[in-house]
Amino acid sequence: MTSDKYLARALRLLDKTPLLDGHNDLPWVIRNDPTAKGDAAAFGLDQQRNSGDTDIPRLRAGRVAAQFWAAFVPPKEPQPAGYALQQIALVRRMNDVYSNVFLTALRAGDVARAKRMGKIASFVTIENGAALEGRLDALDAYYALGVRLMTLCHTSSIDWCDSSTDAPRVDGLSDFGRQVVARMNNLGMIVDLSHVSDAAANQALDISRAPVVFSHSNARSVCKHPRNLPDDILDRVPGKGAIVMATFVPGYISPKAQDAPAGSPPQDAAVREKRERGALGELCDHLDYLKARIGPDCIGIGSDFFGGAQGPGLKDVSCFPHIFAELMRRNWPDAHLRKLASGNFLRVFRAVEKARIAAK
Repeated sequence: MTSDKYLARALRLLDKTPLLDGHNDLPWVIRNDPTAKGDAAAFGLDQQRNSGDTDIPRLRAGRVAAQFWAAFVPPKEPQPAGYALQQIALVRRMNDVYSNVFLTALRAGDVARAKRMGKIASFVTIENGAALEGRLDALDAYYALGVRLMTLCHTSSIDWCDSSTDAPRVDGLSDFGRQVVARMNNLGMIVDLSHVSDAAANQALDISRAPVVFSHSNARSVCKHPRNLPDDILDRVPGKGAIVMATFVPGYISPKAQDAPAGSPPQDAAVREKRERGALGELCDHLDYLKARIGPDCIGIGSDFFGGAQGPGLKDVSCFPHIFAELMRRNWPDAHLRKLASGNFLRVFRAVEKARIAAK
């Protein structure tokens, strides 16, 4: 538990330094909300909600200055492009409804601009390259709609990219998958390797002209899960100028969280203890490990809030200052914390933008 003095320090740091979160599935939550049914205005984002994890009051309390919203496409979705377009439209509508809060963001410089304006830079990502439906030029269309990052696949392997949590189909990336990475580099779209298999990650690291991100992944040595990154991939990150953004999903933080049966009675003490795993302190253990392994220039935060259960201390988007307070308690210097907050991601983003310019 962090003391008040550390929290006060963390708040002062985040008041001056933009905090960027690399992954939040709020569009998915709004789309599936039984009342809002995909209507950003009807969801009531301007009110602190009694359920879920993301709303404007809690984003403000969490000092979030820039957010990458995922236009998530479910695995096996029969019309993935149409689904992605609806999710992108939802984010654009959200930006319009709450234009006093969100700044539609398209470039790295928009983060500082939003911070100066007292707004939150609102970026769009696609989670699951199935949204391309096998068409390379779909990337150009998505870029024109404001998409600045794409996660190559999700929990299922697709025709051109293997998933970390499914059987391989193409031994990493197919020829088309390599073309996707190259086209993203040329467009200035960030390549996101969270969810991809180890083989696909290594191949993308081999061929990408621009730095890549792992927008919501942890360390496999700390928590053995195929979604987390093994040391051999982590060791390649600094040399490629890439970053790993620690995520809050309990099963990716703590092995014990993976063992908690979903339907077990809450009065079961053993089950309750397992559900209490994936706490803020354990997330900080991942951050400690990542900083020691790959250095302070290669880390970030990608919460992956998705409307589901989270561990203690990580219940909603107001938690970010408490993470920084805990890292201060662990003697992280402010210079490293500023890099974690947004400095490292913005370095990558600017390099991706420069790669686009060089490709013209």
